[in-house]
Amino acid sequence: MSAHALTPLSSSPRRWLALAALTLSVLIVGLDGTVINVALPTIAGQLHADSAQLQWIGGGYLLTLSVAMLPVGLLGDRYGHKRLLLSGIALFGLASLGGALASSTAQVVAARAVLGLGAAAITPLSMAILPRVFAKEELPRAIAVWTAATALGMPIGPLVGGWLLNHFWWGSIFLFNLPVAALALAAGIWLLPRDKAPAREAPAFDTLGTLLGGLGITALVYGTILIPQLGWTHARVVVPLAAAAVLLTAFVVRERRHPHPIVDLRLFADRRFLWGTLIAVFVNFAVMGILFVVPQYLEAVLGNDSFGTGLRVLPLIGGLMAAAAASEPLVPRLGVRTVIPFGLSVLAAGALLGATSDGSTGYGFTALWLSLTGLGFGLAVVPATSLVMGSLPTDNTGSGTSLLETVQQLGGVLGVAGLGSLLGYGYLARVRTDGLPAQAARTARDSVSGADEVARQLHDTGLADSAHEAFVHGMNLVLTACGSISLLAAVLALLFLPGRATCSRTVARSRREHAESVA
Repeated sequence: MSAHALTPLSSSPRRWLALAALTLSVLIVGLDGTVINVALPTIAGQLHADSAQLQWIGGGYLLTLSVAMLPVGLLGDRYGHKRLLLSGIALFGLASLGGALASSTAQVVAARAVLGLGAAAITPLSMAILPRVFAKEELPRAIAVWTAATALGMPIGPLVGGWLLNHFWWGSIFLFNLPVAALALAAGIWLLPRDKAPAREAPAFDTLGTLLGGLGITALVYGTILIPQLGWTHARVVVPLAAAAVLLTAFVVRERRHPHPIVDLRLFADRRFLWGTLIAVFVNFAVMGILFVVPQYLEAVLGNDSFGTGLRVLPLIGGLMAAAAASEPLVPRLGVRTVIPFGLSVLAAGALLGATSDGSTGYGFTALWLSLTGLGFGLAVVPATSLVMGSLPTDNTGSGTSLLETVQQLGGVLGVAGLGSLLGYGYLARVRTDGLPAQAARTARDSVSGADEVARQLHDTGLADSAHEAFVHGMNLVLTACGSISLLAAVLALLFLPGRATCSRTVARSRREHAESVA
């Protein structure tokens, strides 16, 4: 029996309300991922947190999110997508309350780690429910809206955080999640389709595979988090990255041999899943790099506060929403092999245009190339995600979406680390600290905001100008890398994405094999 036979929601107007419930849940995840950055200076001052503790407020979240996301899809397939999704939303709300009431940095780190666990359930399982709510012809539109909601939280985070910190105490950035989580939970209970009854005798859970995958991802994320601080060659970076390579290799071998793996690696044999996932990773890598440098540029170089920075990132979201609306009629008419490479080319054009910025470039130019990158982002990632969703077995969408989201998450983490190192290299190559006291020189070379602080204290406008020009140079290197990666992805997509005829034959074969396995 197909998933659509289990629920009449795909032909009911309530499906759009159900989509609103799903997008609301991923919106708070995206918002929480960036709102904390605005509050870090305030938390550091009021809780007396050092730089290492502040790093783990973000790092603890990333670790639990990345590790828990891998097995949660299989658990959802076995015990119910809706059950686990609602549990994740409830856990997210409770962790937000804990963060708001925290009185020490350790408690904030713990709350953020639990928030990561909740987010790990929300993101893949909300995506896995989409095919149960929408018929095949409407699924791309639903995926476009869902994707826009995940991205919308990124620039809204600084907007919300800046406003809350201007009017309330730092814990309000956590408390803000509570009414949103409560609304998403109530809407999910009322609107989402019921889960089928869990199997009475589910296969044994692959504990060893889960342990290998979890430890491997932990080592990878831990080592990556330390790269901006210690560099690529430090022992505290090299050792966990080497351990991650060994553990994840063992995980892949284990999953290929296990009769009931936590993720089905055979999905990569389907060109739709393989190339849809790889394109999504390339896009996520580039966009996370852009979103890493642009807010710093808008705040440190152009002089905007957190609220103004969030407003000025919105053209990227505007481009994404325009692409979400355009991709639905374009893909059936032109095919993914045309639309995705075109979207990647537009993304590359936007990033490479941004790489021509200099110290005198105004915001109007930035808004132009941000709009282009958002448009290219949407035209590439929405069809790629739809391609992946179309390749998943009807009864195991959770495992597939968990695999997709985990690979994307790890690609984004590695991208920020690698591109962050490139930004630092470009900045250090141009900033001029000759003649400064030793401590002031170290602070100025550490970051552009540090250089601005030293320049204010010493009334040294030359240092500020040098730091701003150096940062723009580093940003241009990052944007050039993002554009080059997007162009490479466009070429690969043009060469290897399946055409419409191939997709049709693959879908027919997948349905036939699924019917035979059920029989």
